[in-house]
Amino acid sequence: MAATAPAGSDADEPDADELRRLTRELIARHDPGTTDRADFLAARFDAGLAWVHFPRGFGGLGAPRALQAVVDGELEAVGAPDNDPRRIAIGLGMAAPTILRYGTDEQKRRFLRPLWLGEEVWCQLFSEPGAGSDLAALATRAVRDGEDWVVTGQKVWTSSAHVARWGLLLARTDPDVPKHRGITYFLCDMTDPGVEVRPLRQITGEAEFNEVFLTEVRVPDRHRLGEVGDGWRVARTTLMNERVAIGGGRLPREGGLIGIVADTWRARPELRTHDLHQRLLRLWVEAEAARLAAERLRQSLAAGQPGPEGSAMKLAFARLNQEISGLEVEMLGEDGLLYDDWSMRRPEIVDFAGRGAGYRYLRAKGNSIEGGTSEVLLNIVAERVLELPQEPRTDTDVPWRELAR
Repeated sequence: MAATAPAGSDADEPDADELRRLTRELIARHDPGTTDRADFLAARFDAGLAWVHFPRGFGGLGAPRALQAVVDGELEAVGAPDNDPRRIAIGLGMAAPTILRYGTDEQKRRFLRPLWLGEEVWCQLFSEPGAGSDLAALATRAVRDGEDWVVTGQKVWTSSAHVARWGLLLARTDPDVPKHRGITYFLCDMTDPGVEVRPLRQITGEAEFNEVFLTEVRVPDRHRLGEVGDGWRVARTTLMNERVAIGGGRLPREGGLIGIVADTWRARPELRTHDLHQRLLRLWVEAEAARLAAERLRQSLAAGQPGPEGSAMKLAFARLNQEISGLEVEMLGEDGLLYDDWSMRRPEIVDFAGRGAGYRYLRAKGNSIEGGTSEVLLNIVAERVLELPQEPRTDTDVPWRELAR
């Protein structure tokens, strides 16, 4: 289980040719056709080929992020198994970059490997019933008790909580300072006593989201991420990565919902009208522009951390998904009103492609809420990208305890 080089090694940064050579050596030593999937993934992580831009010893080689495509291309060509990234998307897209940036070496060694291998699923314990869009107003309390923190509160809209081993937890540790300054970030073991997960049935009929009740849950101080009271800064790293993960994923041309609708248009000429044709063309162009913009965003990420531009991508993703799914339902006419399965299920992943038009239409409504509401993201884009005047805020210097709730 030892990595190929110690963390912090100052070995030369590998280039594309070196990564190609290392990947082929991995394939030669661990034939994907005969090696157990878990063993192959473990060997890949230990070779530094999991996420090449991470440091040596933590699944990477300190290479430029953009060179991950070299490794992935070599592995895809021989049919090597992946780590089922959709199932562990929260871990890969939010937990890992946050732990990498703020975690101790001990935390990185403990969490990054099982996270990438898919042995431990993660969830995000941020939103609360009284603090959704205004996340900094959260009321879940964490009180220090020796080497532990005792946490009590409620979280809501928690994807994957019903299958997660770990949760990214924000809790208030100081109610006597303004709301942004009294928050601390923890890694919560979802199997600990006092953690209760209840399903939230959605408009789709499924319970993909959950509410989580925390009743005097003891979280060791060694599972604190960042300094006490600095949780808001740590959380912003998670949130910026979340928005890129939701809205900036890699897609082929006509990938995503626009491809599904375009295929329906081609296959069923009886559905076509001039108005629908014009709307489909407009949305196709906008979806392609968003796809190319997301590619540019990923290229810029190779040089550093996500910025507020990820909020713009997530905004575009939500709007396009809702408009395209609405067009599909309208195009199908009475068939668009059918719903394929209303049974109560608790899926681990969202499967837009594997369901009917009715499901896509209903599920897309959540895209403008999850990962930050569109209204909040519009403010972020206005203030941090366009540099427009900030919206007036009257509570930034008021102690949290004195806020109206």
